[in-house]
Amino acid sequence: MRPSMADDHHSPLLQCSHSSDEETGDLTHRTGTVWTAIAHIITGVMGAGVLSLGWSLAQLGWLFGPPAIVVFAVVTGVSTSILSDCYRSPHSEYGPDRNASFQQAVSYYLGEKSQKICAVLLNESLYGNDIAYTIATATSMRAILKSNCYHEEGHDAACKYPDSIYMLLFGLVQIVMSQIPNFHNMAWLSVVAAIMSFAYSFIGLGLGLANVIINGEIKGSIGGVPAASATDKVWLVFQGLGDIAFAYPYSIILLEIQDTLKPPRETKTMKKASRSAIIITTLFYLCCGSFGYAAFGNNTPGNLLTGFGFYEPYWLVDLANACVILHLVGGYQVFSQPVFALVETWFSERYTDSHFVNGFYQLKLPSITTFQINPFRLCFRSIYVISTTGIAMLFPYFNQVLGVLGALNFWPLVVHFPVEMYFVQRKILPWSSKWIALKTFSFGCFLVSAVGFIGSLEGLVTAKLS
Repeated sequence: MRPSMADDHHSPLLQCSHSSDEETGDLTHRTGTVWTAIAHIITGVMGAGVLSLGWSLAQLGWLFGPPAIVVFAVVTGVSTSILSDCYRSPHSEYGPDRNASFQQAVSYYLGEKSQKICAVLLNESLYGNDIAYTIATATSMRAILKSNCYHEEGHDAACKYPDSIYMLLFGLVQIVMSQIPNFHNMAWLSVVAAIMSFAYSFIGLGLGLANVIINGEIKGSIGGVPAASATDKVWLVFQGLGDIAFAYPYSIILLEIQDTLKPPRETKTMKKASRSAIIITTLFYLCCGSFGYAAFGNNTPGNLLTGFGFYEPYWLVDLANACVILHLVGGYQVFSQPVFALVETWFSERYTDSHFVNGFYQLKLPSITTFQINPFRLCFRSIYVISTTGIAMLFPYFNQVLGVLGALNFWPLVVHFPVEMYFVQRKILPWSSKWIALKTFSFGCFLVSAVGFIGSLEGLVTAKLS
């Protein structure tokens, strides 16, 4: 019998059925602690978005920038607290049923219709992150070449390199990597990604601090970057909010992290880990954003490592961008594998007799190894990578794309679904004081998400037409 693609994948992010400890206790070895949970959260949250925080603060100014980061931290804290209560059911601490993923919980508490909407949003979020990663990686590739050029020829040299060629190169690498069997089970990938993420984030932080010391002053203003009109300023503020929204949330992976924790007090442990991780991340974000804005003021680049606020030491800028590239090359696969699993499993279940969908061919490479090639997987994954690369080439605007993605997914995935599931889990009656408070909280976040999306979309269109 030929192996099916359904047997070749495991995508907990996209599961939809709940499980119980009695059914899965012998199959799952959950030994995580508060420290492992903190590590998972920080690894999942810290990414390329941290490099845009200096630019975000420049749009908001000293009066509103740092408080905005704190507000998003508070929103994330409230959201993760109520979402962690939805892990077990019917009791949040001792219930026998466990929801091991975000979509699984939505299906359990809110039903099939909400689950389908959630699935669309989750996969859109994963797909959008791959587009953002394509843009960021190409920008870092170009930045390394420009850094060396400026070092050799001077800071006023015309060192120009197109983005498109590096996006195509990144796409080719991803087409090859997407065909690697069991790529999603490679534990070393997360370790490498975490190390690279911390490395370039700390380098960006250190360079910003060094620049402030060299300048001998704190640049920037209360109101942020001036604009030609009040309308333009409003758009820039909204874009800044969208970028911060992209950098923070981790709701879609929270329940998966919670499912690794040692029973029976997973909810209590998860809440403690979330509070600690959010405090650590917020302090780090405040430092990165504030030092970036303080170093460059109104000239703060959209990406601290590629906007060339820093020219020297050029080797350190090169190292930071190399870390970005290594992180995002693997990160692209982390986001794409759940989408691959969902689509390929769906087709495998419906076209069981199709050799194109379920068949494998042997590809022999002399003196190296033998690969199994599935024609449907080869075609679908290649088309997926080509599509993300093509969209990135059409809209190669780092800050605007991050803003659109962050604002688009912030309210539904971070606030709306967790709040609605919490209502069901805790049996909160409509128009009770807690119901009104959480509904008000959700509506306020919806407004912020809406204005962030509109502002970032306007910026994206303007950048494309200019």
